[in-house]
Amino acid sequence: MTANTKKISLAFGSTEIELDIPERNISSVILPSEPEKKEDGASIIKKALENPIKSRRLSEIVKPDSKVAIIVSDVTRPTPTAKLLPPLLEELYLGGAKNENITIIFALGLHRNQTEDESRKLVGEEIFEKIRCIQHDRKKCRYLGETSFGTPVEVFEEVVDSDVIISTGALEFHYYAGYGGGGKSILPGVSSEKSILSYHSFYSKLFEGDPLSGRANNPARQNIEESAGIAGLDFILNVVLNSKKEIVAAVAGDFIEAHRKGVEVVDSMYKIPVEPADAVIVSCGGFPKDINLFQATKSLENAVFAVKKGGSIVLVAECTEGIGDKVYERWSTECKTPDEAIQKFRKCFEFGGHKAATVGKAAKTFKLYLVSKLPDTESRNAFFIPVKSVEEALEMIFSENPNAKIHIMPNGGGTLPVKR
Repeated sequence: MTANTKKISLAFGSTEIELDIPERNISSVILPSEPEKKEDGASIIKKALENPIKSRRLSEIVKPDSKVAIIVSDVTRPTPTAKLLPPLLEELYLGGAKNENITIIFALGLHRNQTEDESRKLVGEEIFEKIRCIQHDRKKCRYLGETSFGTPVEVFEEVVDSDVIISTGALEFHYYAGYGGGGKSILPGVSSEKSILSYHSFYSKLFEGDPLSGRANNPARQNIEESAGIAGLDFILNVVLNSKKEIVAAVAGDFIEAHRKGVEVVDSMYKIPVEPADAVIVSCGGFPKDINLFQATKSLENAVFAVKKGGSIVLVAECTEGIGDKVYERWSTECKTPDEAIQKFRKCFEFGGHKAATVGKAAKTFKLYLVSKLPDTESRNAFFIPVKSVEEALEMIFSENPNAKIHIMPNGGGTLPVKR
């Protein structure tokens, strides 16, 4: 007699994998408490722009001859930029802004440059044709000052030379900055390598304490906001997405006050109280969150809250672009044990190495399994046990404890379990 099983779909890249799991072993399926979508994204954005938080409307800020910089997310983020831009441009036109004075800048941070095709897709064909779109160049930054954390504020000159700086993005949990959005498109988005590395270097001091994800007042976020203030960020437009990547809320206005209003919405949807279980199966939520291991580990970091010490985490992440970061790749080969990665990170901050140390920290507390397209040796080097399927990982978990209780997180990038 077969036990009653439940079929659950988990996103894997742009496809899905079906998971068959005995019902008696399921502790819970951790899902966001999402509002019903009653309104289309365009009108949600329009309302936010008409009612900015602690700020004048953009149409009142711009003048007909203002040089306007609109900072947008790059290809590694789920921000629906093509939906944000039309209402944003309408609001600018209302104030007399002209296309020839507007520049759209892709915030790359330290990520790779985008192809023209990717850029076109992100902003939409029509906007790409009529407005100048450029990529951040971390070699062309200007020094503007320093934050109280000692981080130099060096910002892309195209941004610095604008009269009005607007930043767009999606509000979601972030392992280090607490949340995405707000001033994050300035630092690290359009800052120099020196600034970005300084900003990230504090992580080696903070990563062994309490997790920073879902904390809006953490030191990394404070550093970001000081930088954005020095750079003169005038206005933000941030959206909150549901698990179907639909816009369910938007905030506009002051880069701190509006951001915090958005944070309240994210928390109400995505902070889910749970009792830690014996294991958790976590999917990143598909592309682009599992484009590479570097991005996918963000879901792993959210999942740790749902597991008892000594339990197992099964990460489901396609990783078509491999590890996704040269330094992370090198550390994975050089550091033979989790302890080695952690010790090395304490001594020497290197961007990319932080991932090896963070996964190392998790690997010391939990058994980590990985379902991906990575070669087995790469998975092992990164402190994961490679498995061909979730079922294979479950067999191993059940062989040790047939009664193991398991949480399932279909949207690991966007849900943050919090202990009941």
